[in-house]
Amino acid sequence: MRALPDLIPLYTIKVNCCNCEKEFMTSRVRPSLKKAIRRDADFCSYYKDENPDYYVVRVCPACGFASTENSADKLADWQRKSFRDQVASRWIARDFGDKRSWEIALETYKLALICAQSIKDKDRIIASLLHHIAWMYRYQGDTAQEQRFLRYSLDMYIKVYENDGIGGNDARLMYLIGELNRRIGEFSNAVKWFSRLINDQKIMDAAMIRAAREQWALLREQMNGGEISPDGLPSGT
Repeated sequence: MRALPDLIPLYTIKVNCCNCEKEFMTSRVRPSLKKAIRRDADFCSYYKDENPDYYVVRVCPACGFASTENSADKLADWQRKSFRDQVASRWIARDFGDKRSWEIALETYKLALICAQSIKDKDRIIASLLHHIAWMYRYQGDTAQEQRFLRYSLDMYIKVYENDGIGGNDARLMYLIGELNRRIGEFSNAVKWFSRLINDQKIMDAAMIRAAREQWALLREQMNGGEISPDGLPSGT
C-alpha cells in the first residue's frame, strides 16, 4: 500500500487591505494541523510543527498595513492619513505571504502593533498584539523581553476592563489580568483579580472560574514560600 503524502501545512487566502483596498495573498496553517501539544495558563500554545501564531498578522505588500482578522474592514480617512504619516511613509515594499521564521513572525507582530497604534485601534486589539509579542519571546526563552511585553499587555488589558465595564462576558479578560499579574510576580494583584472573578455572581463562565481557582491555588503555594521554578510555577507541580 502506497504511503499517503505528508499534508502541506500552509495554504493561502486572499485578503483585501483595509487601508489601500488592494488584494493580496497571505498564508495560514491548515485547521487540521492546529492542535496544540501543550498550552500555558495564559493561553500561549505550543505546536509540533508549524505554529499558527506565526501567521496571525496579515501584511499588505503594497502599503505595509498590518492587521489581524479582528481589525476593521476599512479605515476612516483620518486613520489612513495617520497611518501614512507614521508608517507608510517609511515602508519598504516586501512580501510576508510565504512561510515565516520566528524572526519574520515577530516583525509582523511589531508592525501590526505600530499600525494599530497609528490608527488608534481598539485597546483590546493592541493588548492582544502586545500579549502575542510576549509569547513570541517566550518561544525563544527570552525572559526579559517576555516580561517586558507581559507588563505592557497587562496595562492595556486593565485599560480595556476599566473602559469597557464589567459584564458576564468579561471572565476571560479578568482571568488574563490575574494570570499576567501572577507571571510578572505581582501576586497580591493576581489574588485580587482571581478572587473578583470567582466571587462575581454575574459571571457564569465555568471554565474561567475553574481556571482562576487553579491559579489561585498555585498562588497560595508561591506566597507561602514555595520554591518557584523559571516558568513561574512552584517546583514539583
